[in-house]
Amino acid sequence: MAMMGRRRAMEVLGAGVLGSVAGQTLAQAGERFPARPVTLWVPWPAGGATDLTMRLLADLAGRQLGQRVVVENRAGAGGTLAMPILQQAAPDGYTIAQLPHPALRAPHMQKVLWDPIRDTTPILQVSGVTFGIVVPAGSGLKSLEDVFAFAKSRPGELTVATNGVGTTPHVVMDELFARRGLAYVHVPYKGTSEQMLAVSSGQVMVGINSNGFAPFVDGGKLRLLVTFGEQRTKRWPTVPTLKELGHGIVATSPYGLVGPRGMASGVVAALHDAFKVAMNDPAHVAELAKYDQELAYLDAEEYGRSLREGFAAEKRAVERLGLNKGG
Repeated sequence: MAMMGRRRAMEVLGAGVLGSVAGQTLAQAGERFPARPVTLWVPWPAGGATDLTMRLLADLAGRQLGQRVVVENRAGAGGTLAMPILQQAAPDGYTIAQLPHPALRAPHMQKVLWDPIRDTTPILQVSGVTFGIVVPAGSGLKSLEDVFAFAKSRPGELTVATNGVGTTPHVVMDELFARRGLAYVHVPYKGTSEQMLAVSSGQVMVGINSNGFAPFVDGGKLRLLVTFGEQRTKRWPTVPTLKELGHGIVATSPYGLVGPRGMASGVVAALHDAFKVAMNDPAHVAELAKYDQELAYLDAEEYGRSLREGFAAEKRAVERLGLNKGG
């Protein structure tokens, strides 16, 4: 009986310990989110257009969350280097990232260990970008047709800089040239600033990138030949689009914020609400306008649907262009 009593006491004690641990876990889970700073990974170099707008957005969102949102950069690989970080991070909301459109394309072009749909939790879509083709202000290339003509008449001499292999500018340029049986020398860069300096100084003949080229164009160092949007931009209304020139291409590379796979709905909601307020702040809207960007908000559910559709569309495009060499 004494032995049974001691055993019963141990069982009760064990249950009490387990209950205490469970209670602590529940208490921790019930803590207000966030209880410490959130890290936002930006897969582009510091100082570029996307980095600057994301840093402002992070600062504004931090004010809503009551905790700092710390921006970390991990540039390279066409804007996909935040994906391995998300894949390995805990789904607690303290590690999030900007998800650029190339992350939907890369898995179809090469072997990667991550999946942009499987390994992420959508938070919200923020904006899209204005892509364009630029040349040095003093270049003899006055139009996109001039670029094609040069490539045809002087094979192997046209150098074209993009923001990385497999990025939207790279894929669009490949398609434009492949249709005409033309080739160019591809010069990939990790960041917009470095790339635009190379083009404006004449190190590279042509540059294609997002609207980080705006200060160079407005400052008279670069000439904008064409943009990739649905219609002409308000900022450069005299510059035609690829669509109106008959090329049938519209590319705005929408981007948003995601977290690791398996984030709790309450954490997603807290981040969504803070960043939604932040993205609509006049300061952020004005910063986007500097690069001819506008808000393109989608909530978590809508953004998730858009990502799935974009992932499938990128697979079709990569297969059409024969770029799926490693996949």
